[in-house]
Amino acid sequence: MNVLLHMCCANCAIYPIRTLREAEHNVVGYFFNHNIHPYQEDRRRLQAVETFAAASDLQVIYKDEYLLEDFLAQVATEPANRCTYCYQSRLKQAAVYAATSGYDAFSTSLLYSRYQNHELIRKLGEELGDHYGIEFLYEDYRIGWQEGIKASKDMGLYRQQYCGCIYSEKERYHPRSNN
Repeated sequence: MNVLLHMCCANCAIYPIRTLREAEHNVVGYFFNHNIHPYQEDRRRLQAVETFAAASDLQVIYKDEYLLEDFLAQVATEPANRCTYCYQSRLKQAAVYAATSGYDAFSTSLLYSRYQNHELIRKLGEELGDHYGIEFLYEDYRIGWQEGIKASKDMGLYRQQYCGCIYSEKERYHPRSNN
């Protein structure tokens, strides 16, 4: 199959790409992440994807738009529910691109992370796939967690410390009260 893989970052894409290639799928990456904040973080992640793509002979489609205001406008009133919008909007972009560009299926490297809501990602991916007439290829890539970490360190890739949005940055770095 020709598979479009939404890439949240280079690190999370390593294991899914290897797995998809081992299954003899033709994989093309798709980088669209309008949630990443601040801008310098966005650029570091983009550069890591470019480095990884060159090292692994991976074609990547870059939808390189820094749409912070649009993202915040959608999540600011209910930050606790931001992940649903974040997953849905990025998967929608990938589904539309895959459906209109001749791919057989689409998936996402978000399925690699232990910190993401897999059931929600799967549900949204399947709904979008049905809506746009493209298969959502679900696989639980978390089994390759340590392998992906080791590979990204061996490659010297930038390794981010939070999911990407301003809220996850705050959760990562802001001291929590013990109350």
